[in-house]
Order: sequence, then structure tokens, then C-alpha cells
Amino acid sequence: MNRDQYWPAIPVAEWSDTAATLHMWTQIVGKIRMVQSPWLNHAWHVTQYVTPRGMTTGTIPHGNLTFSIDFDFIDHQLVIRTCEGEVVRLPLKPQDTADFYGAVMYSLEKLGIPVSINTTPNEVEEAIPFDKDRKHSAYDADAANRFWRVLYQVDRIFSAFRAGFQGKASPSHFFWGSFDLAVTRFSGRTAPDHPGGLPNMPLWVAQEAYSHEVSSAGFWPGSDAAPEPIFYSYAYPTPDGFADAAVSPAAATWSSDLGEFVLPYEAVRTADDPDGELMAFLQSTFDVAASLGEWDLAAHQRRHFPGR
Repeated sequence: MNRDQYWPAIPVAEWSDTAATLHMWTQIVGKIRMVQSPWLNHAWHVTQYVTPRGMTTGTIPHGNLTFSIDFDFIDHQLVIRTCEGEVVRLPLKPQDTADFYGAVMYSLEKLGIPVSINTTPNEVEEAIPFDKDRKHSAYDADAANRFWRVLYQVDRIFSAFRAGFQGKASPSHFFWGSFDLAVTRFSGRTAPDHPGGLPNMPLWVAQEAYSHEVSSAGFWPGSDAAPEPIFYSYAYPTPDGFADAAVSPAAATWSSDLGEFVLPYEAVRTADDPDGELMAFLQSTFDVAASLGEWDLAAHQRRHFPGR
């Protein structure tokens, strides 16, 4: 296996400016999907999905028409496609977020699918409106490509993990607010109201997202405030004893600051079996959450499976 090709290093310090810019650009695209789509439980209608070239919104309705918006991290383009066969390609390059926002909105207008969004970013402390943002302008094409190559490896493992659960489970999907790829399993029981506290995030959104008990895992690429990319796993509500439970692999630890188990991406990337290392983390943390939370796992077992 060519480790650098399939599990590339993504040190935060080397691409933090590009990551911050992509955070804003994915928020713009994500908000377009959000305002055009009917609400789906736990805000699943806002997310993006990993593709063989980058990320996509999937199909977005607009009156009698549909369209999609894709980030292509191979040719470094933002691609807008409509059901009438029209295609617009915008270059992904160093540019102010305000210019990116303007180009996207102008393109949608010209395609006859105008969209209006709230221009204030979510889940960030410094919420500069997109149309006024001259700060986030970095785009390192190689770094963006490496980030996507990590995402498609993680996405296939998250998707395999999801498939092992018969109960309600999310797809593997990318949340542009928190800038992470996540997968979530549900016990089927309601949860206490979430206390909220996320910056620029309405309380009701957090409470709807966590309306039911979950065991959730994800991949976060890090930021200036966090020095390394990590995998994480948490339960809401957190069952008694969760923080003290033994989980796998050995590199996984409990973070009292985050209130979740974390596994450094570097530990997975450099493991002899990266797939097995990550799957062990996903399965062991879920097993602990389900056991301590007294989930009815018998109700979620797959009874008929065709095999391969």
C-alpha cells in the first residue's frame, strides 16, 4: 500500500489557512442546499457527501427543477449542474470568500435558479458575513486534494460501520458547520433537551439534532486551536462510566475537554492496518455506549443478510 497516496499526512499547520477558507466555502454551498430542501431529521438535509472527485450536495430541488453543486478537488473546480443539462464550472483558487460567494450566487441567477441564504457563518467564533469576507482567501490545491483523499478513505470505513447496524443510522456525511465527517447510530429512545452552546447556532437546532439518544463518531481535520486531526466518538446523553471505559485501539484516549474519546489521525495513518485500527475505534466506543446506555441491541440486529 502506498501510504502517502491513500492515507496522506495533513498537518494542521501546513494547511490551516486553506482549511479555514474551505470551511467558509462549504458553508455557502451547504446553506444553498439547506434553504432549498425540506427539513430532514437532525438536519440531515444540509450535509454534503464524499464523491470520487470531492464532495457533493446531492440533488437540490428548485421549483420544478433540480440541481447539484460539487467540489472537485482533482480539477479544482466548483461544478453546478442542472436537470436541464446546463453546467457551470467555477475555479477553486486563491480568492476572497466574498468573491467566491458572489460568483456562486451570480451563476445560480444566470441558470434561472436564484437562491438567497443567510450570509452569517455558523459554528465559528468570528462570523464574518460571506459577502464581506476578505479574510478567508487561501487555497492550496495540493492540501485540498490531500484532505479529500483522507475523506474518501474515512468515508468508506464509516459507511461499512454504518452497515453493521439494523437500527436507525445516519449516512456518512459532511457537516459544514463543524467541518467534519460523521456517522451516527440511534438507540430509538428520546433524549433530554440539549443545552446548546455552539457559537452562532440556534438552540432549537441543537435540540432537534440531539432529540434522540445517539452514539456518534466522526473525523475532524483540526484547526489553529487544535494541533492535530482526530477521530472522535461520543454518546448523548453520556452514560455513567463512559469516560472510564476501556476502548480500542491503544492510541485512543478520553478527552475531558471535549467530552469524547479521541484517536489521532496519525495513529490510524501509520498503523499496519489503518482500516482495522479505525474500525476497532468505531466498534469499541459504540459497544461501550450501547452497553452502559442499556440499548436494546436485540431490536437492532440484522435477521436476514444476503451476504456477499
